[in-house]
Amino acid sequence: MALPGRALRVGSGLLLTGALLAGCDSAPADPGPASVPAPSSPAARQFKPGAAGAGDPYFPSYGNGGYDVGRYTVKVRYDPAENRLTGTTTVHAAATADLSAFNLDLAGLTVRSVTVDGAPAKHTRKDDELVVTPAHGLIAGNGFVAEIAYEGEPEPLENEVLGEGGFLHTEDGAIALGQPESASTWFPVNDHPSDKATYDFEVTAPEGLTAVSNGVPAGKATRAGWTTWKWSERAPMASYLSFVVIGKLRVTTGEHKGRPVYSAVENDIPEGAADASIAKTVEVADYLESVFGPYPFEAYGGVVVSDQRIRYALETQSRPVYSVGFFRQGTNTGVVAHELAHQWYGDSVALTRWQDIWLNEGLATYAEWLWAEHSEGRRAAATFATRFAGSPAQLWRTPPGKPGVENLFSDSVYQRGGMTVHALRVAVGDKAFFEILKTWAAEKRNGNGSTAEFIALAERVSGKKLTALFDAWLYGTTRPENPKPL
Repeated sequence: MALPGRALRVGSGLLLTGALLAGCDSAPADPGPASVPAPSSPAARQFKPGAAGAGDPYFPSYGNGGYDVGRYTVKVRYDPAENRLTGTTTVHAAATADLSAFNLDLAGLTVRSVTVDGAPAKHTRKDDELVVTPAHGLIAGNGFVAEIAYEGEPEPLENEVLGEGGFLHTEDGAIALGQPESASTWFPVNDHPSDKATYDFEVTAPEGLTAVSNGVPAGKATRAGWTTWKWSERAPMASYLSFVVIGKLRVTTGEHKGRPVYSAVENDIPEGAADASIAKTVEVADYLESVFGPYPFEAYGGVVVSDQRIRYALETQSRPVYSVGFFRQGTNTGVVAHELAHQWYGDSVALTRWQDIWLNEGLATYAEWLWAEHSEGRRAAATFATRFAGSPAQLWRTPPGKPGVENLFSDSVYQRGGMTVHALRVAVGDKAFFEILKTWAAEKRNGNGSTAEFIALAERVSGKKLTALFDAWLYGTTRPENPKPL
C-alpha cells in the first residue's frame, strides 16, 4: 500500500470423504469386554468447533482456524441502481482439525443457504462471523466443499484506528478494496493472509459497465442486459489482495512476455498522467525483475479510481489499484514501482502476522529508491541520506518491527522500514544484498514469511551476524548510527 503524502509523495489437494471403520470378518467366540473404536473411527474422534480467529495478536477476530482453503469460486451479481449484491461462493478447503463446525468471515450480508459436501448445513451469525455446522463432523486431513448463497446491500467496514475499507457503492458501480480487511464485505472468506488460496471470480453487472478483478481475464458474456466478467488468479493470494472495480472504465489491453496486460482508468479521469503512468507498468516490472527475480504472477496491469474515499494505492494481486490523487501533479512511476514491488514482497511472499508489515512496506519503499536510481540517476544511497538526516524524532520513537495497530501504516513502517533495508545493504554489501532479496522471493514464493525468517535468511546468505543491526533499525526507539559495512 502507498499513501499520498505519507508513505509516498503525490506526484512522484486429495479429497477424502470418509474414514476407515474398525471391524472384523466374524464375531469372536467370547465377546469379552466392549471393543474400543479404532483411532481412525469417527466415534473415536472428538469433533470441536474451529477457532473464530487465525491467532493474529493485532487482529484476533480476523480469519479462522481448523481448516485451510485451497480455492474460492466467487460468483456475484451487483445492481448499482439498487446497491444490491447476490452471490454464491464455493469454498474448497481441507480440515486441519476434527471439526464439528467452522467459521467464515462475512460482514453484513444475509445468508440464504449453506451446504457442505452437497448436504444442507446449519448456519448462524455472530457479528461478522458466519458459523457453519455440517451434518457430519469434518475429519482432519480430509477435503470438503462448502457453498454459501447470500444477498443484501454490501457496506464497508469501519475500523476505529484504520478507517473504512471494503465494498463501496459508487455513482455508477462499486469498488471493493482495502487493507487489512475488505473481502468479507462481498464474499465469505477466511480473511487473514496466513490462509492464501487461488480464486475464480465471476462478476455480473449491467451491460455497459466493466468489472475488473485479479489475475487473468477469462472472458465475458452478455445476456438480457447483464454482462458477466470472469477472472482467474491461479497463484495463492491473501484475501485482502482480492478486489473488484465495477464502472465505466477506459480499458487498455496487450501482452508482455506471454502474459496478458489489462489496465483500466475510470472514465471521469481525464486522459493524461494516470494513463501514462500505468502504461509504464511492464517497464517497471521488467526492471524490478532484474533485481528481485522472476515476476511472480500470470498477468500485469493496474486500475486507477477517482472515488475520494480511496486515498491510497493498494497492491491488489497482479493488478494494483491506485487513487487518482497520485497523478494529479503529473506522471508518477514511483508509486507504480512501489505497488509492483509488492507483487514480490507482500503478495507472492505474504505476511504471516500483521506485525511484520514493514517487510511489505519497507521493501516496497526501497524499490522506489532503486527505481529512481535506475530511471532518474538519483542514487538510493543519496535518498537514504536525505531521509535519514531529515527524519523527525517521532520516527525513531515508533519501531517499525513492532508498530502496533495504531501505527500499522505510519511513516515509520514505510520510511524507517526502507532505511532498514538500506542499512542491510550497506552492512552486507551489494552482492549479498541482492542475493538476499532474490532468495527471499524465490524460497518464499506463493507462501508466507516473518521478520525472524527474513533475518535468518539474510544471515545465511551473507554469512554475517545481523541481530544487532535489525534490533536497532526495527525495534529501537532512538536514532541508530549511520550504517557501516560489517
